[in-house]
Amino acid sequence: MDIEEFRKAGYAAIDSICDYYANISQVPVKAKVQPGYLIDQLPKEAPEDGQRFDEIQKDFGKLILPGITHWQSPSFFAYFPANSTFECMIADLYSSSVSNPGFNWICSPACTELEQVVVEWAARMLGLSKDFWGSSGIGGGVIMGSASDSAFTAAIAAREKALRRLSVESGVKAGDNGQIEIPDKIRQEYGQKLVVYGSTQTHSLGAKAALMLGLPFRAIPVSIDDQYALRGEAVREAIEKDKKDGLVPFLVYATVGTTSTGAVDRIAEIGEVLKEYPTTFLHVDAAWAGVAYALPQYRESLRLQEVNEYADSFCTNFHKWGLTTFDCSIFCVKNRKDLTQALDVTPPFLRSKEADAGTVIDYRNWQPALGRRFRSIKLWFVLRSFGVNGFQKHLERGIEHCQRLTEIVSQSSKFEIITPPSLALLVFRLNPSSSGGGKVDDDKLNLLNQKLHQRLDTRYDIFLTQTVLHSIERNVFCIRLAMGGVNTSFEDVQRAWEIIEEEGERVLSEGDGLVLG
Repeated sequence: MDIEEFRKAGYAAIDSICDYYANISQVPVKAKVQPGYLIDQLPKEAPEDGQRFDEIQKDFGKLILPGITHWQSPSFFAYFPANSTFECMIADLYSSSVSNPGFNWICSPACTELEQVVVEWAARMLGLSKDFWGSSGIGGGVIMGSASDSAFTAAIAAREKALRRLSVESGVKAGDNGQIEIPDKIRQEYGQKLVVYGSTQTHSLGAKAALMLGLPFRAIPVSIDDQYALRGEAVREAIEKDKKDGLVPFLVYATVGTTSTGAVDRIAEIGEVLKEYPTTFLHVDAAWAGVAYALPQYRESLRLQEVNEYADSFCTNFHKWGLTTFDCSIFCVKNRKDLTQALDVTPPFLRSKEADAGTVIDYRNWQPALGRRFRSIKLWFVLRSFGVNGFQKHLERGIEHCQRLTEIVSQSSKFEIITPPSLALLVFRLNPSSSGGGKVDDDKLNLLNQKLHQRLDTRYDIFLTQTVLHSIERNVFCIRLAMGGVNTSFEDVQRAWEIIEEEGERVLSEGDGLVLG
């Protein structure tokens, strides 16, 4: 493909994307295909000779789009939003046009320095303390692919920090460079005794990070009375139990906005407890809810001040609710040495005079991978195009949709809200005793709502997800409705609720021996 062929194909691609978005509300949300549909239609081997590009482009619409679940549909209410904007599509095009792996400053200085700038823009907009700012010279942030990447990176940093602490306690002195070298005997003695903690509501990223390090993950039970939030005393009890067994606490994952309910863990309580255990590191996962710190009126309920005071690291995903096309996860630390002392491996071929002089950041030392994408240009385009005010208005619209839907559901005689609405997330279940009639036990209600979700899951005009709320008292099966889509209006939310009510009526009409009393 030469320049003129690229120009023609590019125009055609933009036209097809515009057509897609112009008609996205008319397209079924979920793909109407069966497993293997695409495998069966494609040849077993790549073509021997090149094919016409206009034919390749046609096959995107003919073969690929039928197998796409349309996350940008106004009727997508599953998981959390994965918003995409035209600004980001153009940014991704520019990023691809100057494709480079960006592991060193010298690879492309703009890639590193733009990331430093926009991450600090984000940190300031969210109200993160100066300790997290790159301009502090001590802390700073990096853009990763996902909150799972951030959680795993935090786990690596926390492990090495704990082992350095244990090395000091065993009498190891700092070297000429001021760093503590962890002796093999410390790794051998303590490496498999380290424990990761979270709650039964912590995202699976916590358990997965522990799994990848070959370490145990303690899922601490939470209570309905605490609105499914992890409490400090529960953390202390779990740690003390492990310490009696000769284990070493080194990492706690606290969450601001859990996936199931949007719960906010008691950060200050946990932080105060961790002061008693100097080997521990506190990572706050705010993958979905963290962007809402851009709204000052929600900072107190989301415990921002506590995060600023107690967290060692913090993550939020701008590629969820934050208008930035996947992937763009902001990971901030109060001490960048926690990352570099754990992840800096610099063979001669990666050295540069700028890095040797200490005048630049090489982000490869802030993450497990060497190569990295030029992600910062997406967030730069978004924050410049929308501005802080436009970004805030987008968030407020999703929250308003949730508040208005909450009023509707609260008046229902057949549905109940399970947990207080959290920003743009509403969690509910079908319960025919909601109007004050006889009580239905949880086991029957769980079965009832499983049937409701099964019915909703067979539809292609709406997409919601289920969850099970595990607590000390009971397990509750319920349904999540996540708002905040960039293309979603309140009329779309209302239509979704009408569908839910229709399917709820059908489930109740089937009876299945459900008796109130």
